[in-house]
Amino acid sequence: MSEETIILHNQTEREFRLDKFLAEHLEEHSRSYIQKLITEGGVSVDGFPIYKKAELLNPGAEVEVTIPPAKETMLVGEDIPLDILFENDDLIVINKSAGMVVHPALGHSSGTLVQAVLGYAPEIEGVGGIKRPGLVHRLDQNTSGVIMLAKNDRAHQFLQGQFQARSVDKQYLALVDGRPPTPQGRVEVAIGRDSKFRQRMAPALDRDGKEAISEYFTQEVFPEHTYIKVSILTGRTHQIRVHMAFLGCPVVGDTVYGRKNPSIKIQRQFLHAFRLSILIPGDEEKRTFEAPLANELFEVLDLLRTNT
Repeated sequence: MSEETIILHNQTEREFRLDKFLAEHLEEHSRSYIQKLITEGGVSVDGFPIYKKAELLNPGAEVEVTIPPAKETMLVGEDIPLDILFENDDLIVINKSAGMVVHPALGHSSGTLVQAVLGYAPEIEGVGGIKRPGLVHRLDQNTSGVIMLAKNDRAHQFLQGQFQARSVDKQYLALVDGRPPTPQGRVEVAIGRDSKFRQRMAPALDRDGKEAISEYFTQEVFPEHTYIKVSILTGRTHQIRVHMAFLGCPVVGDTVYGRKNPSIKIQRQFLHAFRLSILIPGDEEKRTFEAPLANELFEVLDLLRTNT
């Protein structure tokens, strides 16, 4: 993988702390990785190297970031069945099952989606980074549905650029407790780390957070639940789960942001990434990929319809 140079501009009318600015624009990289880039001289502002992560950017400042080539990955491919929706020389689209972690992390050193894809398509090794080869976006462990991985650096940059530009159409299906305040609506509530529980996210109503926008549309109404479609215009961690809980109608089965004892017997959260529309290399128009609703979620809907 070759070295990558990214040019960004502070288009706001206020000063912006450098590491926070980069974290907002380089969401595929962790905050610690970004800070390491700064301290090791990988970031310049208006042509001058900057080594202080707390450096303040003036309005209009130009930031040049040099991403070094990935080192040889230590991940080992595994023989794990994959539900492949589409594949060509540039990318692979998979219907991820609930329960599968996307990439290795603390407590999940094997059995991940990345390791399954490495076992199936070894050429993704090192594409886009050491720990997350091929990934251009993410899904929570207990969210099923469409996820895309790139097979080469050119495709990775092309696809990831669309996620960063928010030109990708991402739609989810969810069952929530109760009922949203309106049949359809738009939630514009910034999201940040929970100040008390750092593994959780929370609405950032009185502090700095990242812009987060979701639009929801009611599909079906039940006495105690609502089946909705959600389009996300941003891709924040746990965005739909946080936004629905903020509206007072958390996702069924979400024991982090919703009820500790789910209102319906289900071993996962009822959240499914069912549609992804994106321009892929070589095409002139966006292509849409869809994943059918998981069987266990169909069963929940059938039960609710039977009892209504």
